[in-house]
Amino acid sequence: MSSPMKGGICRPFRPLKYSSVALFMLCSILLLLLYKVNIDWMSFKPTNKVCSTATVKLTAQPVSTCSFDSLSPEELLVFDSLRHVILWPETPSLKSDFSLNDTSDPRQSSFTILPRSGGGSWRVGDQLQVSIRIRDFHGRPKMSGGDVLLARLHNSTFHAGVAGHVVDHRNGSYSAFFSLLWEGRAQVEVVLVHPSEAVTVLQKLTEEQPGRIYFQSLFRSGSVSETTTCNLCLTGTQQSFCNYTDLRTGEPWFCFKPHKLDCDARISHAKGGFRKNLKSTEEKLFQCGVNMKVSIPASGPENINVLPNSKDGNEMTFKVRPSGYYYKGAWQALDGSRVHQFNSSAISQCLKGKAVHIYGDSTVRQWYEYLTNSLPDLKEFDLKTPKQSGLLMALDYVNKILVTFRSHGPPIRFANLPVSQLHYVVSELDSVIGGTNTVVVIGVWSHFSTFPVEVYVRRLLNIRKAVARLLSRAPGTTVVIRTANPKEMTLYESLTNSDWFSLQRDKMLREIFRKTNVKLVDAWEMIVAHHLPHKLHPESDIVKNMIDVLLSFVCPVADFEDFSSVSRS
Repeated sequence: MSSPMKGGICRPFRPLKYSSVALFMLCSILLLLLYKVNIDWMSFKPTNKVCSTATVKLTAQPVSTCSFDSLSPEELLVFDSLRHVILWPETPSLKSDFSLNDTSDPRQSSFTILPRSGGGSWRVGDQLQVSIRIRDFHGRPKMSGGDVLLARLHNSTFHAGVAGHVVDHRNGSYSAFFSLLWEGRAQVEVVLVHPSEAVTVLQKLTEEQPGRIYFQSLFRSGSVSETTTCNLCLTGTQQSFCNYTDLRTGEPWFCFKPHKLDCDARISHAKGGFRKNLKSTEEKLFQCGVNMKVSIPASGPENINVLPNSKDGNEMTFKVRPSGYYYKGAWQALDGSRVHQFNSSAISQCLKGKAVHIYGDSTVRQWYEYLTNSLPDLKEFDLKTPKQSGLLMALDYVNKILVTFRSHGPPIRFANLPVSQLHYVVSELDSVIGGTNTVVVIGVWSHFSTFPVEVYVRRLLNIRKAVARLLSRAPGTTVVIRTANPKEMTLYESLTNSDWFSLQRDKMLREIFRKTNVKLVDAWEMIVAHHLPHKLHPESDIVKNMIDVLLSFVCPVADFEDFSSVSRS
């Protein structure tokens, strides 16, 4: 363990003995040569040293020991190529004395169903366009874009639903496009998630208060214990800090150093709390039932009648194609694949002889829980590990099914975890043998909402590299990624896990993994399209459909025919 270094990360240069100077020059030359030949640092084995200490510069002003949005040159090149994915229309700047009456009001706003292109009746295979006009509380049309909208087309009788695609025209008007996929009634629903002015606040929070959720670690040695603050980045005046940056991935993590204990005395990790530094006028932009997750009324009919497709058998062609839709409560994929319905017997048959490894946050731990609750012969082992983070393990000995779950590493927001259970997904993936009987599920998004998107991009790029290594050594491995999803909203949830934050990260995830050999479970559309309320952890009907999609990847049509009779029993 290195001792604390005064005056910043590096100690200021001082006169050295000649032997020390020679050693320094030799090391510098070696480092320069390694840089020039482009050595693959991943090929080097990490040492056992896992933490170090340093001291921030002595100054009366807080000095950051790191940067929340710092990326390596390679990562920065990738991020620059992805910026367009999350480019958001310019939102209104807010004066300190702005009036809520000048902001977007969902009840004064409206949507209008546009006539069918070419006239005539709506038919299955057509695309419905809806015009949306946003107004303020005075009823005046807004002249700028940036509002967060969700749109859905549904039929409660058929338990049918599909997500709409919203286009921002950046002048207060929007268009929503819907694929017509079933016969009969189709009702439009448009929801204002956030007014554009709220997005202004969320952007400012990320820029000015990226550490508003903070973490704590307990340090203990014998009878002495101390608790300090931790985060991806720290500020301070004279306090030393412990550097727990992951040596394999370069993922940063820091804790303020205890006054009496060393850095290696750290025994736990926990979410410390949330610093809400928001003006009272800004809080009014996040009111349930007023301007947050509120339906926008129709200015005319809100539903249409859809006739069967024309008799000439033309295929359905959509300008914007959703990933799927619900019909009779079951998810139907639109990528040409078939989603099967799995009961407990069919799940057992599908997973027979397979290992399912689930890594990520609580939204995929929900899948682990669904499987263990659905399969009576899948027995959990009590490994005496935290239920939130794992490692959790269940085994069906007769059918030789293994299911595991482990949470991702910091910035995980769970209550209290031993540091021995903090594992990065990359390290877990690199330990998977893989093969045709191995299924890997990854769900990483919810705990990254408060940080600049660069933090999330760095994590995803590291995971993508690990997935590529896994598929290179074991090409038959099935890798499935769960996307982000909208959720219920309160003031706290908006400031820490807003749908706008989730949407930005969801777009990045899809783009980063777009050209890789992985499967996506589109949790975003599966929740938007469903009639049940938006929840971080969706209700069981939605989870079952997600599991059906997952298992349909594992057991496609050719394999499914062998036990389809079991599924129907």
